[in-house]
This record gives sequence, C-alpha cells and structure tokens, in this order.
Amino acid sequence: MKTIFANVMTRGGKRRRAAALQDAGALTLASAIREASWTVPVLWRFCLALGLSLFVFNQTSFAAAASADFSAANKLYAEGRFSEAMAAYDAILKTGVQSPALLFNAGNAEFKAGHLGKAIAAYRQAELLTPRDAELRANLAFVRNQVQGATLRESRWQNWVGTLTLNEGAALTTIFFWALFALLALRQLKPALAPKLQTATRLAVLLTIFSGAVLALQTTNRFNASIAVVTSTEATARSGPFDEAQSVFSARDGAELKVLDRHDDWVQVANNAGKIGWLSRKQVAVLPGA
Repeated sequence: MKTIFANVMTRGGKRRRAAALQDAGALTLASAIREASWTVPVLWRFCLALGLSLFVFNQTSFAAAASADFSAANKLYAEGRFSEAMAAYDAILKTGVQSPALLFNAGNAEFKAGHLGKAIAAYRQAELLTPRDAELRANLAFVRNQVQGATLRESRWQNWVGTLTLNEGAALTTIFFWALFALLALRQLKPALAPKLQTATRLAVLLTIFSGAVLALQTTNRFNASIAVVTSTEATARSGPFDEAQSVFSARDGAELKVLDRHDDWVQVANNAGKIGWLSRKQVAVLPGA
C-alpha cells in the first residue's frame, strides 16, 4: 500500500514537476516573446534612423556636388565661355535639379550662345517657379523681341493668373476655405455672434470662390495647355506627322506655338495666325502653360 501510495506520489510529483517545467517553459517563452516584441521595434527604429541618415547624407552630398557644378558653370559663364557654360548648366538640369537661379543662368548662357528658343524655354521654366521676378521677366521679354516671324503671346488673363505659382494659389484657396469653415462653425456654436460675423462670412465666401476659380484656371493652364518653343534655326510645320507631308508654315528659332495634339515624335501646333501643322519633337521644347 505504501508502495502504491509512493508510486502515486511519485507520479504526482512527476506531474507537478512536469507542470512546473511547462510553466517555466511558458514563462521563458513569454519572456522571449516580450524580448522579441521589445527588440523588433528597436531594430526597426534603428534601421529607419539609419536609412534616414543615409538618405540625408546622400541628399547633402548630392546638393553639395550640384552646388560645386553650379559654381563651375557660373565661372565658365563669367569667363565668356558660353557654350561650355550652357553644357554645364544642362548637365545639372539632367540630374533632376531645378531652381530659378539655375534656369535663369541657363537661359542667359543659351542666349549668349545664340540659341533664342532654348533661352526662352529656360526662362519660361524659371518663370513657373518665380513668376514675379522682375529681372527674369525683363530678360524673357528682351529675348522674345529678338524672335523673327509669328509667335504666340499670353493673354492678359494668363499673365495675371501667372503672377502666382500653383502652390501659392493652392495655399491661398486653402486659407480662405478654412477661414470660411471657422466662421460658419463659430456662427453655429455661438448664434449670438451671427449678425456680427455676417460681413466677414460673406467676404470669406467671395474670396474662397474667387481663389478657387483662379486656382482652376492655373491648373487648367498648367496641365491642359502646353506650349512648343522652336529650338532649331527654322522649323517646317507639315500637314501630317511624317517627313513627307506637305509644308504648311515655317517657324523661326524662339517662336512659341500652341500645342494641340501629339503623335509619337510629333506635335501638332498652331501659330497666332491660326495655321495648324505638325512639328518634329527634335525641333521644339514642349513646356507646360504659363
């Protein structure tokens, strides 16, 4: 009986030890899970911080290299080596770097090298970034006056709308919209203030509608209206998008034409006289509207 009881106790002890081992294993596993749950976010944050550091380092290095190349190009321009300066500016632009100063200087170099169309194209791109730059606008107007033959000119409303960048137009519209929203919310929360806020609310409504309309015009002009600037000495617009098509009209270097359509390596354009023809993409620089 004692033996049986001892055997039972031994089995019970084994069961208790097994349970204790299972509990210890579960505890160890739980600790391991907690350890992993703590370690993974730390490793993730470390990797993210390292990636961001490398990105910032690469961006800084890239910006430093671009700045050095820009200074070298400016030196070439100052020495009167305009063709070399033009090539140096173009090399920087091909890396994806764009700034008003870079495009402005590139336009100056192109003009000094005798390339009216490429100068106008560079000035127009710079104008999208700094539309109110007086010196830029003066240079653009001066080069345009050197262009021979028919060329397109922006209308008054395009010039007026173009005094703001697209980002500035969007920011103004957002500010007016939230101001209107705040006034309407205040009128609901405190009805007693409604009479005093009536004039301000009406003004906010008008400004929101007006700025929204201007933003719509800017967006349409930027993304739906393209301009082709002739960059060859003379370009022949043809009746179809192929070299054997009949000649319709000619455009000189620097002429600005409205883009109507595109087909492969050809663009359909119209001049200010209403004539329509196709030009090879090699002869023009296609730009967004002003």
